[in-house]
Amino acid sequence: MTDQQAETAEAAETRAPNAHNAAKLAVVVGALGVVFGDIGTSPIYTLQTVFNPEDPHPVPVSDHNVYGVVSLIFWSVMIIVTATYILLAMHADNDGEGGVMALITLLRRWRATHPGRRRAATVLAAVGLFGASLFFGDGMITPAISVLSAVEGLKVVEPSLGEYVVPITAVIIIVLFLVQRRGTETVGRVFGPVMIAWFTVIGAAGIVGIVEHPAILEALSPTYAIGFLAGHFHIAFFALAAIVLAVTGAEALYADMGHFGRKAISRGWLFLVLPAGTLNYMGQGALILKDHANISSPFFLLVPDWGRLPLVLLATAATVIASQAVITGAYSVASQAARLGYLPRLRVTHTSATTVGQIYVPFVNWLLFVSVLTLIFAFRSSAALAYAYGMTVTGTISITTLLFFYVAHYRWNVPKWLIALGAVPLLAVDLLFIAANLTKLVHGAWLPLLIALVAFTVMTTWQRGREVVTAERERAEGSLQEFIDQMRSGTMPIRTVPGTAIFLNRGGVSAPLALRANVEHNQVRHEHVVIVAIDTEPVPRVAEEDRVTVNDLGYADDGITHVTIKFGYMEAPDVPAALAQLEPDESEGPLDLDKASYFLSKIELRRGKAATMAGWRKQLFLATSHITADAAEHFGLPRDRTVIIGSHIEL
Repeated sequence: MTDQQAETAEAAETRAPNAHNAAKLAVVVGALGVVFGDIGTSPIYTLQTVFNPEDPHPVPVSDHNVYGVVSLIFWSVMIIVTATYILLAMHADNDGEGGVMALITLLRRWRATHPGRRRAATVLAAVGLFGASLFFGDGMITPAISVLSAVEGLKVVEPSLGEYVVPITAVIIIVLFLVQRRGTETVGRVFGPVMIAWFTVIGAAGIVGIVEHPAILEALSPTYAIGFLAGHFHIAFFALAAIVLAVTGAEALYADMGHFGRKAISRGWLFLVLPAGTLNYMGQGALILKDHANISSPFFLLVPDWGRLPLVLLATAATVIASQAVITGAYSVASQAARLGYLPRLRVTHTSATTVGQIYVPFVNWLLFVSVLTLIFAFRSSAALAYAYGMTVTGTISITTLLFFYVAHYRWNVPKWLIALGAVPLLAVDLLFIAANLTKLVHGAWLPLLIALVAFTVMTTWQRGREVVTAERERAEGSLQEFIDQMRSGTMPIRTVPGTAIFLNRGGVSAPLALRANVEHNQVRHEHVVIVAIDTEPVPRVAEEDRVTVNDLGYADDGITHVTIKFGYMEAPDVPAALAQLEPDESEGPLDLDKASYFLSKIELRRGKAATMAGWRKQLFLATSHITADAAEHFGLPRDRTVIIGSHIEL
């Protein structure tokens, strides 16, 4: 090897790790822009809410209470975010995906292979579904409370601007939801740098406060948190309802794991978000110790007069990013729920050519839009909304903790004594937070519970109604084998026409309604018939080599091919693209997919007299069915070659 070749090889070896490190850094920056927006903006309103004098159970402002509250905030973050999510829950993934929906699919998969444990797994899956339902409440409350809290900084800059807080917040929310259909790919490129600037600024502001009263660092000791809880439980208990605001957005760390990976999220949390948040909370505590009057807005008062307006603008940008993350998270949860059969088929638009997770769901978008605006004008302040916010957070965290330890025991065979060692203290903390938030039930905590209950009822009703309709549909379709035998017998006058017809069906046992109608009423069948069964697997994505399976059902001589196409619950179904993978020798004859006709069965649902469901649930199911997306669009079928044949089924 020449000296020049050696130098070139050495340079290539140097560039390789540098490129690898740059790629890892880019993922961390991306995670900072998407994952940490919600929890990263919690310092704006958490400490202020704890000492809010208008609270139904106010916490008196005293030096002792400030130390205790700041210590409780720090250790709550360490226990719930660092221990429960970063160290534990994020190790329970479903092919890389996280969140409550991932835990539900793990339980469903485990239930299918362990019939003896089916009842327990079913109950826990239902509990997990309620946790997913709580996320919809989070998606409504987060944009309202986050943007309100940031814009309220205007009152610190100039008190006379207070009357403009609600209108300005409403305008920001309107613009935010109007641009959702354009996607976040372009804007997302600046999310990471903006959030890095945010965490740098709030960390620096915290240091300024700490320098003026460094004794606040003693609050890092757990003895202050324990002493506050044990010695002043009648005060600390009610304070927990607001302290939990410090961990809002913890679920996002887990739910977005599939987009950025566990390591990138863990690094972003441990090396930037956690230190910056801790410094800011300590700085706010020091500021209150200096002058108890600073409790009116300790976050914005940390910076000098000249820096408050820029901080308001930066805080508004950060809260918009936090809102964006929760909104897109709601799209993702709704889309996954639809694929798993808990919601009707929804119209989903993919807004990025490169990022799978960036989607837009119009129905969810406008539902959230109306709900968020209603909350802003009904509550009118972040402090009032805080009463409602804590319940969604505590409920989701507790359910995630419960499901994680169940999965850890039965999937990984972790011994019960070790499970108890971790589950008992963590669940005790979670339940203590839930109990504290229940004291705010009449002051707004009922709202997220009502939202979750409605969402849970809709999803379980749709799941049950779908089972009833599927059973009735299979009865109406009849046996595919018997139908083909009938065609073979010659009792029906059938004319065979050239071309390929593709019929979408739910399985390989029954005959597609559209095929039956075409043969019985039109007395026509195509030369080549492909019956396509579409399965949504309990995994995020299906490997391309496992996408299409040709099932040998014995209909080769009849020119009928039966195909099963599998999609993951996070994929956009594209039937024509999947069928294009078929090799010529796999189908019964040449398939002209470019000119093939696609046949769909459109089912009109009617309320029947059979006691399959309660009357009100039938009405709810029928009402929910009206938001079902167009099947041709959903499965990527060509409009000009898709034929829809109608039929009706009684529920």
